[in-house]
Amino acid sequence: MIKFEDKPVVGALELCDLPDLEIENLNIRVDTGATTSSLHVDNIEEYEKDGAAWVSFDIHPDIHDVSEIVRRDAKVEAVKKVKSSTATRERRYVIKTPISIAGMTWDIHITLTDRSEMTYLMLLGREAMNGKFVVDPEHEYLLGKGN
Repeated sequence: MIKFEDKPVVGALELCDLPDLEIENLNIRVDTGATTSSLHVDNIEEYEKDGAAWVSFDIHPDIHDVSEIVRRDAKVEAVKKVKSSTATRERRYVIKTPISIAGMTWDIHITLTDRSEMTYLMLLGREAMNGKFVVDPEHEYLLGKGN
């Protein structure tokens, strides 16, 4: 029998911080069905910096105020083909960034995509939460409404 006393329980919805992207209290959907995490961004522009591929993009950090837009930059870790929830294949940039949830901070890979048709701006996938949490999808915001 596996015991989970050392892992926090998260609900289907939680809040996170993305400190390198200067985003706080982002509402996220915890999705054990998704392998990779994804973040809604607009206006992606690729450029080169110090011989490496980088992207610049717009984020709407407040789900309740989509008029708020911030521009961020990140180094491209990879470009991968991902099958979206609508079963279409799309090419996505992958970035690596720290995430903070429940007093813990670790690096995760996030694909950048258009999630404007989705309710939540970010999905937290299995790879990002592997070994960190136990998920109880019956509940929301088990970690509280503030980090």
